[in-house]
Parts: sequence; C-alpha cells; structure tokens
Amino acid sequence: MGKVILERHTAKNVRRNGDIDMISNQVLQTTIDGLKNITRIDICVMDIEGKALATTINNIEEYEEAVMAFVDSPADSQVLQGYQFFKVFDEHQLEYVLLAKGDSDDVYMVGKLAAFQIRNLLVAYKERYDKDNFIKNLLLDNLLLVDIYNRAKKLHIETSVKRVVFLIETKNEKDVSALETVKGLFAGKKKDFITQVDEKNIILVREVAENESYEDMEKTAKVILDMLNTEAMTMVHVAYGTIVQEIKDVSRSYKEAKMALDVGKIFYSDRNVIAYSSLGIGRLIYQLPMPLCKMFIKEIFGSKSPDDFDEETIATINKFFENSLNVSETSRQLYIHRNTLVYRLDKLQKSTNLDLRVFDDAITFKIALMVVKYMKYMENFEY
Repeated sequence: MGKVILERHTAKNVRRNGDIDMISNQVLQTTIDGLKNITRIDICVMDIEGKALATTINNIEEYEEAVMAFVDSPADSQVLQGYQFFKVFDEHQLEYVLLAKGDSDDVYMVGKLAAFQIRNLLVAYKERYDKDNFIKNLLLDNLLLVDIYNRAKKLHIETSVKRVVFLIETKNEKDVSALETVKGLFAGKKKDFITQVDEKNIILVREVAENESYEDMEKTAKVILDMLNTEAMTMVHVAYGTIVQEIKDVSRSYKEAKMALDVGKIFYSDRNVIAYSSLGIGRLIYQLPMPLCKMFIKEIFGSKSPDDFDEETIATINKFFENSLNVSETSRQLYIHRNTLVYRLDKLQKSTNLDLRVFDDAITFKIALMVVKYMKYMENFEY
C-alpha cells in the first residue's frame, strides 16, 4: 500500500513539474457551481490524494479516506457512503475524483455529465498549453526541423501559411493588463498566437491573409499601440519582422522583430512602431563589432569626435541631411543666407576632409554619425 501511495505521489509531482495540470481551482469551482445551479445536486472535485480542489459540499474532508480507497480500486465509478464517485482520466492517467451527492440514477447521470465536462476542460486546456509551449520553443529555435512539422500536425497548426511576428515591449515587467489587452484585441483570431518568453515583451504571431501587405502590418502595429495607450494606459514600443511563408521561418521573423526593437532604440528613438524592413543602414551598423567601429571613426575623424562639434554645426548637418543635401532648401529652413550655409560646410570640410555636398562624402559622414551613436548606446548598455 505504501508503494502505491509513493508511486501516486511521484506521478502527481511529475504532472505538476511538467505543467500538465493546468485547470485552475477557480475554473473547476465555476464549473461545478454552474452545474449545481442547473441540477440542484452538490458536487466536489478532488485530487488523487483526496484533497478537495473545488466543492459545493460541506465537510468534504470526511470522505478523504473513501476517495483514497476508490483511487486504488479498479472501478471507474462507485457508490460509497451516499455519494456517487467517478474517476476523471486524461489519456489513461487519473487526474481527478468527482463526487456527486446522492445515490439515485439522476445523480449518477449528473455525475457522469460533470466528469465528462471536466475531461473536456482537461483536453482544451492541455491543447492550449501544448500550443503555447510549441510556439515558445519554435520562436527560441529549440525544435528540430522534423519536430516542428510533426508537432504542428499533431496540434492542427497549419505549416504553409504566411505569418509575421510582432514584438510588444512594455514599460513595466509582468504587465498583466497589457497582455490581457492584446489577447482581447485578437480574441477572435483563433489562428493567431499570443505568448511571452520573458517578462517585458509580449509576442504576437499573426497569420497574414493573402491580400494583406506590409502596409496592413503597419496598421496592425499602430492599432496595438493605440489600444495599449488608451485601454491599458501603457506606453509601449511595437516592432515586427518580415512576413514568412513557412512555420519553420517564424523564429526568423521573431529575431528580426527583436533586432528592429533594439535598432529602433538607437537610431529611431522618436518612433514607437518600427519594422525590420525599414531599418536601412542602421541594421548593418548594429551588427558591426565594436573594434571595427572604433577603427572606422578614428579613420574619419582622427582624434576628434562628432561630440566635439558645436550645436550650430550639428543642427546644420542634420538639416542638410533632412533636405537631401539641398543647399537652398536647407538655408531657407535654417533662416540663414545661402553663403552662410556654404561657409559652414566649407569649415566642416577643412576639419574633417569631407565635403557634405559630395554624395560619397555625405554617405561616409552620415554612417560615421550613426556608428558613433551606436557606440555610445552600447557603452551605456554595458554599464
């Protein structure tokens, strides 16, 4: 008998550690409360150690020994001490014992219906958990290629449809209201998946219709942003990767969204929505090793740094780039004479040997400024 109890206890711990026992006591309680309201019959759900998880019956602890005896018996249902006892299995694994008060045929039928309902809840919750677990492992590249397709087939997830990954970074960790808002926003999209792999980011794996484009993805990102700002009162950043055709490539879209989020913070801090496809040269700079960045800056500026430029020079450079190297338009927007702008550009050329009016030099200077920005961000990040 002691060996049986030990095996039962071990099996229960395995299920808990494996996160398979997923139905909360609150859900069980709501279910049996609803059944009692309809049938007027008291019901209790116990674990396989005789502990009540949800009940409408008083003093149920008195039946703990009877439950334990029933668990060890070969019967699937039994009448004991004026109660109908039922076993609830999940794939031949005993999960719960259900008690229905009374010994009549009507009580037996209600007990069977309650056991059937809880078994269906087990299946539904298990499938939901399995899908969430699958998506997490898919995003993190924890699955072999053959496992991806085998598990997707088992979970009835289509493998050859277009998908894109959105990454939503919240200001606060474990932002439950933000997560619930996103889930509510996509509640009707049964083929979309919402999950988390860390405490600060919400991940949306969205199925893309054939007639949808990146413009639609941008609209979706803005809807998420606006909804979280208004409903959850949470400031967030939203990034998204490229649209992929196969489920095996979903992890690539996720990595792209992560990069977009990081690169956006460095080079496009004024944007709350950033797409991987719009990162431009910032994406390349982000992947440069720090020693190469330092070498490049030293070659361009020598012992100087763009930080040494005065505010007037920085404003002139930025406005010149904003206006696509157009001298006339830049001088107009800076409210200065054209010759004054030319003088400033000449002065900059003498100190850097780069003439911003020449396209190649302008590109070199622009990249150098972005590299410096990246270096400063990484230095701050390290500290």
